[in-house]
Amino acid sequence: MNADETLVAHWFRYLRTEKGLSPNTLAGYRRDMDRYLPWLAGEGLTVATAGAPDIERFVVDLRRGHEVTGGRPLAQTSAARTLSAVRGLHRFAATDAGVPDVADDVPVAWGRQDLPKALTVAQVVALIEACPDGESAGPLDLRDRALVELLYSTGARVSEALDLDVDDIRQDEDAPGEAMVLVHGKGGKERLVPVGGPALAAVEAYRRRARPTLVRHSTGGTPALFVNQRGGRMSRQSAFNVVAAAGERAGLGKISPHSLRHSFATHMITGGADVRVVQELLGHSSVVTTQIYTKVSPELLRESWAESHPRA
Repeated sequence: MNADETLVAHWFRYLRTEKGLSPNTLAGYRRDMDRYLPWLAGEGLTVATAGAPDIERFVVDLRRGHEVTGGRPLAQTSAARTLSAVRGLHRFAATDAGVPDVADDVPVAWGRQDLPKALTVAQVVALIEACPDGESAGPLDLRDRALVELLYSTGARVSEALDLDVDDIRQDEDAPGEAMVLVHGKGGKERLVPVGGPALAAVEAYRRRARPTLVRHSTGGTPALFVNQRGGRMSRQSAFNVVAAAGERAGLGKISPHSLRHSFATHMITGGADVRVVQELLGHSSVVTTQIYTKVSPELLRESWAESHPRA
């Protein structure tokens, strides 16, 4: 292990133990470092010897396409995220090893904020209906229906939904049919989010009719709510495949779990929910992140204009 690899290992330990970053966030940082360190080595540089102009060239190479990205150009937001991680590494190196923090002078250009791509309510319904839940539905069908329903009902990140245990669904004994879900968010923060009636019914059908069959194949059992065919906790890739397959069956193309989170937030704001309530439900640390959903969509602008303008 060379000096840069040792530095990154120390940084990751700091991020995990001191900053409490989630495994998914750390995995993203690992991908960023898997681009940065090989690029430095290819240029005959190290973290200690690189300067701001070098880091700017690194970002340019990411945008143009480089062997560290498999020759594929990175989108501006992806390159900006990688640069943000590089700045974090250099900031840590300045404290840990006394290396000048040259990366701080390189601005992170995130670019313009596009409106999140949300599904319409009808498209969400079609996506959900593409997951069978009748008497002929198998255990995996019921699991998939419950997952898609819960993702849209709560606006949870896919990693948060998959981290749920059975006991995280809190039903109200005084109000049958109503429940809250305890979501374990980023940085160890927890939040309670209401679960809608259709989602709760889908989760209950899965718990009664499917989960016991799947868990039966597990060695030692698991508290996980969503499990795979072997009874273990469901993976992110499996969840992505479930939503993508449902999108194809519904004629919507390839849909990601994050599209359901975007749709949840957009529909809440459009329906009149206060932005700070949506911030709390999404688990955003800053309301600034949530305010992107308050932008008026081009479709709504056109519709309002057509209904209101005398010369439309």
